[in-house]
Amino acid sequence: MDLKTFTSAIAQIAEEKGIPREKVIETIEMAIAAAYKKDYGVKGQIIRAKLNEESGEVKFSQLKIVVDESMLFSEKELEELKNKKISGQKEPLSKAGEEERVREKESEAAEERKNIGDREEKKFRFNPEKHMMLDEAKKIKPDVKVGEELEFHLETKADYGRIAAMTAKQVIIQRIREAEREAVFEEYKTKEGEVISGIVQRLEGRNIFFDIGKTVGLLPPSEQIPGEFYKIGSRLRLYILKVDKDIKGSIVILSRAYPKFLSKLFEIEVPEIASRVVIIKAIAREPGSRSKIAVKSEQPGIDPIGSMVGQKGTRVGVVIDELGGEKIDIIEWSESPEKFIANSLSPAKVLEVKVSKIRNQAIAIVPEEQLSLAIGRNGQNVRLAAKLTGWKIDVRMPEAVKKEKIVEKEEEVEVQEKEKEEEKKDIKKKAKVPVREKKEKIKKKPSEEAAKDEEKENSFPKEETPGDKE
Repeated sequence: MDLKTFTSAIAQIAEEKGIPREKVIETIEMAIAAAYKKDYGVKGQIIRAKLNEESGEVKFSQLKIVVDESMLFSEKELEELKNKKISGQKEPLSKAGEEERVREKESEAAEERKNIGDREEKKFRFNPEKHMMLDEAKKIKPDVKVGEELEFHLETKADYGRIAAMTAKQVIIQRIREAEREAVFEEYKTKEGEVISGIVQRLEGRNIFFDIGKTVGLLPPSEQIPGEFYKIGSRLRLYILKVDKDIKGSIVILSRAYPKFLSKLFEIEVPEIASRVVIIKAIAREPGSRSKIAVKSEQPGIDPIGSMVGQKGTRVGVVIDELGGEKIDIIEWSESPEKFIANSLSPAKVLEVKVSKIRNQAIAIVPEEQLSLAIGRNGQNVRLAAKLTGWKIDVRMPEAVKKEKIVEKEEEVEVQEKEKEEEKKDIKKKAKVPVREKKEKIKKKPSEEAAKDEEKENSFPKEETPGDKE
């Protein structure tokens, strides 16, 4: 083996595929072990190869797993598994009969496969080429434990057949591809939430595929700017929204409509944002139409809005061009809800803002000539302001507020009058009750006095008259 050529080939593969050198060496060792097993090994063997990069020498070893009786199937369990597999085999039937049988036993077969799979996960068949009982393993290594691996050196072979060489080639190709996919996934997973540059590669329906370097990114319809045209070969900036793993590799979901895409573009163009001197506090966006950004300065003397706009609007102009002419309103963030809401309705001028923290609602009073500007086309301006601030905003004119106040006062007067009438009624009801009680007492008194007089007369002895004696 020419070590110099071999080493340079490894370095070239690692650089081109973007995978670590150690991973390439590990792949080659696995391929050599697969070739050795194909020509000189036995089914079930675990063979490991160790390559010495300095000398080019390869050493082979066989691994055996230490097991005990509790980890193995008994003869009875093996017989049951064998019978189940035989009973599960299909008998020759007509096409109609076969379809009927499939429908009847589909659920039963699925359940059986699940049960067999669960049992095989816990237990397995003993293979002397792969396993070693604990008692025998302790003779070799006294302190060995169940589950450990024992290594046995094998004779080194140099000659391999064509089939073994093809096996090694297939292993190398497969493992290199897997390592490359894993490297791409890890690289782009760390880039989630960042802005990258991509070239439109192809269009499939409403889905747009971009060449973003080592892989292809997908821009779904939901993440596209409405009305934007994508031409094959054009270069655009994209926001990495999410990276998922698939059977074929990595799926990179891109976006141009996500609100944070706007903040990342300003971070690229405005050094004050990158250095955290100016902070973007909130974003409200309707992609392709209009956006509002609330910014705050962390250092006194620095104008946050001026930093975002740039000299003669150069900074904000670059971002607007990237977004296809989307309008951007930059406002100053404030801790005071009244001031923040007034700023959010820019470019309209607000006279006064009244907030109700309990209802999370605000009333913005604007001049009559500024009403349409504050509301915006189809209510867009006030809608974006509500998203930006998190308050329910109602835009009113001063005259409308005065009328509401008069109506409120009249309603309050009516309520007060009703309350007074109800109080008078309650007082009258309370006054009638004692009068009735007095009348009842007066009626009861004569009858009670007459009863007492009768009792007194009965208590004294009656005087006998001369007529009574006779």
